[in-house]
Amino acid sequence: MASTTFSGPVTSDNGFIGALTGNVTGNIAGTGKITHATTAAINATATATVAEVATGYITSTSAAGTTITLPTGTLLGGYIGATQGTVFDLYIDNTAGASTVTIAVAVNGILSTAAADTAGSFGDLTIAAGATGLARFTLMFSSATAYAFTRTA
Repeated sequence: MASTTFSGPVTSDNGFIGALTGNVTGNIAGTGKITHATTAAINATATATVAEVATGYITSTSAAGTTITLPTGTLLGGYIGATQGTVFDLYIDNTAGASTVTIAVAVNGILSTAAADTAGSFGDLTIAAGATGLARFTLMFSSATAYAFTRTA
């Protein structure tokens, strides 16, 4: 049997009870789902705040084309406590929107090599409106102030 080390309170009764909160490091395995306790709504072209991005889930219901610019790597890294190797997933939900949402990367955020080499998939920064209007992006921090950005779903 493998040993596991935890930091902080853990309740167990043949598995975990309740939600994981805070920072999680290491490997996580099992079944179930991940839900976002909070979400942010951006319904017009704007620069997303670090608090909005940190929710991990942004919705848009705009009838007009919308561009969401991400915060700088310095602002976002500082807000989430990023270090080299920090990985962060960001979901964009445009299922209730009526027009395309486009993501723009700000200073100290660059498209990953996969995104640059395969613009039609990993580098696709547009999210259609309607039933297929869901996207997941992964931000991988190369330092506390810089990240590479890739579409992963």
